[in-house]
Amino acid sequence: MKFTKMHGCGNDYIYVDCTREPLADPNGAALKLSDRHFGIGSDGLILICPSDRADFRMAIYNSDGSVAGMCGNGIRCVAKYCYDKGLTDKTAISVEAGDGRIKYLDLTVENGAVTKVKVDMGAPSVAAEDIPVVGLGPEVIGVPVQVRGREWTMTCVSMGNPHAVVWCDDVDGLKIQEIGPLFESHPMFPDRANTEFVKVLDRENIQMRVWERGAGETLACGTGACATAYAAFRNGLCGRKVTVHLLGGDLEIEITDDTILMTGPATTVFEGEVDL
Repeated sequence: MKFTKMHGCGNDYIYVDCTREPLADPNGAALKLSDRHFGIGSDGLILICPSDRADFRMAIYNSDGSVAGMCGNGIRCVAKYCYDKGLTDKTAISVEAGDGRIKYLDLTVENGAVTKVKVDMGAPSVAAEDIPVVGLGPEVIGVPVQVRGREWTMTCVSMGNPHAVVWCDDVDGLKIQEIGPLFESHPMFPDRANTEFVKVLDRENIQMRVWERGAGETLACGTGACATAYAAFRNGLCGRKVTVHLLGGDLEIEITDDTILMTGPATTVFEGEVDL
C-alpha cells in the first residue's frame, strides 16, 4: 500500500489515496500503522475517497482504530494531497468529512504546491444533545465540574465532534497524561470527548493543549482550536479573530455570524510503501 505521511502543526496522519480502490480493513490498518515503535507512527489514518456530494471524501481513523467525525488539521492536508498529487487543479475545493458535513477550503499555492489552507469549518453548536454531554443542562457554557477532586470551569462545543474546553492557569505544567483520560471517558460524555486545556493570554491569543479522543495528547487539533476560540468568545474572553498557540504551531481562527474559519499550514513529511 502506498502512503504519504503529512502533518498540520504537528498533528500527523498517514494518508492513502482510495479514490480508485477502497482499503479492506481501515480500522486494523490505523491501529497497526499508527504505532510509533512498530509502525509508521502517526495520530491516525486518513483515507481520501470519492464523494457524490463533494470533490472528495475523507475517512478518519484514530490511532486506536476508532472512527473520527472530523479533523481540522487533517482536512488541510487532504487539500494539499489532492492538489499536489494532481487529483484536482482547483484552488477552491469541497471535502465531505467523516460526519457527513461538507467543508469548503481555499488553497494557497506557492511554486506549484499548497503551503496553507483556509477551511470553512461550519457552524459550532453548544447544544448539549449535539455534543453529547449529559446531566449539566441544555447548554454547557462556563459550567463548574468536579474531576479528580478539583473544580474545573468547562464549556462544551460541537464542531462535528465533541469538545470540552477547560480553563487552566498553568497549561505548560498540566499533567495531561493523568487528567486527560478522566475527561475523555467521563460519564457526562457518553461518546467520549476531546478535551482542550486552555489559557487566554489576551483577547487575540490563546494557549492550548489537547487530549484527543482515541489518540491521547497530540501536538495540535484544528477542530479543538475552533472550539476553544468559540468557547472563549462565548464567555466574553476574546474577540472574533484569535491566534491559537498549540504545541505544534499556530492556527488563525475567525468567528463570523454563520461559521468558523480556520487557516493553517499543511506539510508533507515523506512517502513510502508498506505491506499490511
